[in-house]
Amino acid sequence: MNDSVGRIDVAEAVSLVPAASPWLLLIHHLPPKPDYLRVKVRRRLERLGALPVKSSVYVLPHRLDTLEDFQWLAREIVAEGGEASLCAASFLSGISDDGLVASFRAARASDYAEIAGAAGALERDGADAVLVRLARRLTAVAGIDYFESPARYPAEQALKAAEERVRGTSAHDAPRAANAPTEFVQGRTWITRAGVFVDRIASAWLIRRFIDREARFAFVTDARYRAEAGEVRFDMFNAEYTHEGDRCTFEVLLARFGLQEPALATLGEIVHDIDLKDEKYGRPETAGVAAVLRGIASMTDDDAARLERGGALFDGLYATLGGAAPGVGR
Repeated sequence: MNDSVGRIDVAEAVSLVPAASPWLLLIHHLPPKPDYLRVKVRRRLERLGALPVKSSVYVLPHRLDTLEDFQWLAREIVAEGGEASLCAASFLSGISDDGLVASFRAARASDYAEIAGAAGALERDGADAVLVRLARRLTAVAGIDYFESPARYPAEQALKAAEERVRGTSAHDAPRAANAPTEFVQGRTWITRAGVFVDRIASAWLIRRFIDREARFAFVTDARYRAEAGEVRFDMFNAEYTHEGDRCTFEVLLARFGLQEPALATLGEIVHDIDLKDEKYGRPETAGVAAVLRGIASMTDDDAARLERGGALFDGLYATLGGAAPGVGR
């Protein structure tokens, strides 16, 4: 790091990604109909922070979260009748790592400049709603700032100054007890994809805490794994519990098991925004939770260890949001 605001040079930034295949490519072809699909895919790529290499080829740095993001988008494209392939790549000519890093930083710098400009123009009267939107936007941009653009710090400072002028606040609803699960799934083995990350870590915590206290977890590399007797799949292809529409697996589990406690609903919003990157809820905790989960993933490849460490994180978040501490009232 070169200074206290976390700025790094291009050489340092390139060193943050795997040398063998530092980039992920999404290569896709969309059908002429339905018309909305092209707009939907373009907006999703923008929210992921992906850069175009060619008209139907987009690039992201090779990381666990970006791989999962591209996988879900590829699945949606295929489900709508399109074609999509993922590739881990190194560029040998035509495009350089330095050039890509600079392009990612430039894209985020433009986003941060827009936020800083809007924050600087805010006046005290009637600015609360705008301030909330800018805070959400800053969280979203920070989530796709893969190479720590130097423009982030001025945007944060501009927003902080705007907050001091506006003093917008919000209150949390009082917690209510969660409903009991409506399905009998006690003592099952819950199967999910290896390399667990955001949604799978959070969903495993939810399962063990509120759905199946005797749950065991197993991790598979076969995306089309079929459940055997005593097994339930989650957050994987054709699973019993996985993404439905615009809901992540955590949200689906909440709905399917009738878990309506506000603290859990808030956790669902945080997990949704990290996992889907669609800025739907814009919780202020989102960026910090995402950073901790990335840290957990970077510390170990052991899926069981990730669930254990992630479980401790979600225990703390749940208690902070008004839920019962581990072992209390359950």
